[in-house]
Amino acid sequence: MSSIPAARPRAASLSLITAGVLWGTGGLAGAVLSDRAGVSSSAVAVYRLLLGGAFALLLLACTGRLRALRTLPRTGEAARRLLAAGALLAVFQACYFGAVALTSVSVATMTTIGSVPVFVAVAVAIVDRRLPGTVTTMAIACAVLGLGLLTWSPGDVTGGGQLVGGVACALTSGAGFAALTLVNRRPVAGLDPLRTTAFGCLVGGALLVPLAVWMPGEVVGRLFEAGPDVLATALYLGAVPTALAYAAYFHGLGGSRPVVAALAALLEPLTAAVLAAVLLGDDLGVVGWCGAALLVAAVAVGSLRPATGARDVDREPVPG
Repeated sequence: MSSIPAARPRAASLSLITAGVLWGTGGLAGAVLSDRAGVSSSAVAVYRLLLGGAFALLLLACTGRLRALRTLPRTGEAARRLLAAGALLAVFQACYFGAVALTSVSVATMTTIGSVPVFVAVAVAIVDRRLPGTVTTMAIACAVLGLGLLTWSPGDVTGGGQLVGGVACALTSGAGFAALTLVNRRPVAGLDPLRTTAFGCLVGGALLVPLAVWMPGEVVGRLFEAGPDVLATALYLGAVPTALAYAAYFHGLGGSRPVVAALAALLEPLTAAVLAAVLLGDDLGVVGWCGAALLVAAVAVGSLRPATGARDVDREPVPG
């Protein structure tokens, strides 16, 4: 049994919401970094994970929890958890950026993030042999519809095999994040959210380095030739929407249902869209704001429901 206590339901929901909002600021920071440093999105993913892992290690040190080798996982279960977290983070990032390259940011985001709660709900239903309840199903449908209204841009759609390949990459990315959510919902002895974030991000970043180097025209080290504003953006990307956000997400997983965690991830594109509208002058339009309202409603409905309870009337056993 783990010695890491689970978060209380309300605190867990707050942690998940915080993670979603912080992730949303990462989209803008990543776009600025890619543009000003002159590197591709795959290199941005490498910077993000490696810097995020480094900042999480630094926070461990500042809180007195970094004591030489005692911080490293000392059990097979902990090592497997960290390897799984790192690999899934790498799959999530690599496949998402592959989808962006084959389709567009809007299509990749809508397909990736929108598929996560669906994958999680299906996996939980299979494992628990219980159909998702009416409220859960309505929240997921509302979230997917809202995400579509918020991000969909018909002019960005490509055709033929390129679209099929992009959607396949996006669905693989969504499945990777869903698996990350399910794998980390139960704590492991010796691993708290911050340690999981630190070593998981470092493993994921290391796995993505060969991909970033292999990409045509990629220069991974170009960041260090940039100005102080670019370095500040990179440090922010690693510290806030990566280290803090993933630590908050892993903390919240212990006290919330997996579907709620998946719904909270929808706050990432919502926050990014609102920031773009406020800071960059992007016009969401009536349809976009309606989508934003649906996303907020879906997350609110999921978060306000109790995580557990003796009388869980919102779920039905699978027939047979």
